[in-house]
Amino acid sequence: MKRIFTCVLPILWLSLAPAILAEETEGEAALRSQVEYLTATGYLDGSEVEISARTLIAELYERRNFAPAWNDPDQVAELISLIEASAADGLNPLDYHLKAIKDAQKHDAGRDAIAAVDRARQDILLTDGLVRLTYHSFFGKVNPKGLDPNWNFRRELNDVDPVAVMQRLIDAESLTESLEALAPRGWVYWRLQAVLADYRALEASGGWPQIPEGPTLKPGEADERLAILQQRLLTTGDLSSVQMPPRQTYDDSLVDGVRRFQERHGLDADGVIGPATLKALNVPVAQRIVQLEVNLERARWVMGNIEDDFILVNIAGFRAYVIRDREVAWKTRVQVGTEYRQSPVFRDEMKYVDINPTWTVPYSIATKDILPKVQRDPAYLDDRNFTVKDRSGAVVDPSDVDWSRLSRSNFPYTLVQRPGASNALGRVKFMFPNQHAVYLHDTPSRALFDRAGRAFSSGCIRVEHPFELAEILLGDQGWTQQRFQEVLDAGTTKSVYLSRPLPVYLLYWTAEVVDDGRVYFYNDVYNRDTAIAKALDEPFRLEPPGR
Repeated sequence: MKRIFTCVLPILWLSLAPAILAEETEGEAALRSQVEYLTATGYLDGSEVEISARTLIAELYERRNFAPAWNDPDQVAELISLIEASAADGLNPLDYHLKAIKDAQKHDAGRDAIAAVDRARQDILLTDGLVRLTYHSFFGKVNPKGLDPNWNFRRELNDVDPVAVMQRLIDAESLTESLEALAPRGWVYWRLQAVLADYRALEASGGWPQIPEGPTLKPGEADERLAILQQRLLTTGDLSSVQMPPRQTYDDSLVDGVRRFQERHGLDADGVIGPATLKALNVPVAQRIVQLEVNLERARWVMGNIEDDFILVNIAGFRAYVIRDREVAWKTRVQVGTEYRQSPVFRDEMKYVDINPTWTVPYSIATKDILPKVQRDPAYLDDRNFTVKDRSGAVVDPSDVDWSRLSRSNFPYTLVQRPGASNALGRVKFMFPNQHAVYLHDTPSRALFDRAGRAFSSGCIRVEHPFELAEILLGDQGWTQQRFQEVLDAGTTKSVYLSRPLPVYLLYWTAEVVDDGRVYFYNDVYNRDTAIAKALDEPFRLEPPGR
């Protein structure tokens, strides 16, 4: 399919032999003429059509010998219904010519005869609407690589012929079922879509009340804002919908509701309503709707090509999951990169596990973070089991180095931390070799897992329960917790390869829906939602896969 999308096809319709033209029906001649116009001008419905879409449409009609594609009123009605339903996906039905199609239908209603040229224009309009809708269903509207140069997820249809795909959709007994089979979405997508519908209904009914500013509210205290707080929590299901009298004090039932709200919004679930919790309570429903639309787009980017078994890290949610048969089999809390050392979004394959790993410190960390500490405390490296190597790989005694004379521009050493409990990688790391030098690993910084916001690392993913993950990955190869412990006790580094590589997805989603239907909204710690929301609002643009 990539071949069709990316080539430029100079179609010289006007040079066809007059004898061939003479054999065409009036409708076929009109379609040929309108395809020629689209090819020559690049415009349809007053808007520009990308060269790749023009090429696809032209070849589709050429293969049909310019026979109209949309002859069945029920077929047209189903396409219109699909276009209207795209709003439930957070997309804009106007991107798929909805207004122009409906205007044409109104114009033609009750007319005994419709000019062949008008029918041809409508036919092409419907076809382009389907091309656009199919493209967005399969790839999403926004090109993720344009927002993130690290993006390396598959965005191609390989050897699939897009013209044949479009023809099968047009010929399908059920266009709806055929489109879903072409771009399956799964439960992650459907849950987000259902919550989007709920939040739009909330918005239509007036949303939720805003809670006035005030002092931090702690359990047991009285506050005139409690009635508003109670209504706010009832609106989003954080309190039971059972009728409750207005509260005079911040009692246990309200505290429990606030804790549920805090948990769902990535906050410390302590029941205390301070500035961060109040800010989250007062985010308007319209903003949450945009957040859901943004994450539906993120789902479209990956759901079409995802495997059945994989490891998923949601960077914004500070969580990692093992997925088996597209269901969550295990999950854990993680720590991710700081705002200034962001964990990248990419796909790779986990190949092996290191037990008792060493840590070869990246140059940037060695010079920016560790060197200043060594300059302040000459015993720093010895205390933390670091080996110093020169450029030839020879071990250097750190006491022989004049650290005060070194800087980021003249640092000639490699720092390697030996295995042990104080190692920055902990006692185990999970390797999927990549250009970012990012992987999953244990950490001695255990207390940080209890924080709600867990952006603490230099880009790698720190796993709260790493040996549970190790057993899941290696259990079918005879690895148990006891066997891991034996290797740990021996103190030597051991690499264990997985029987087959397992895909790893490092993603960034600021909203997700759990099994019981509750929606979790996470802080946009890297400020990435805004760019996607803006791109979703821009006019349609069909950008060929692979770009």
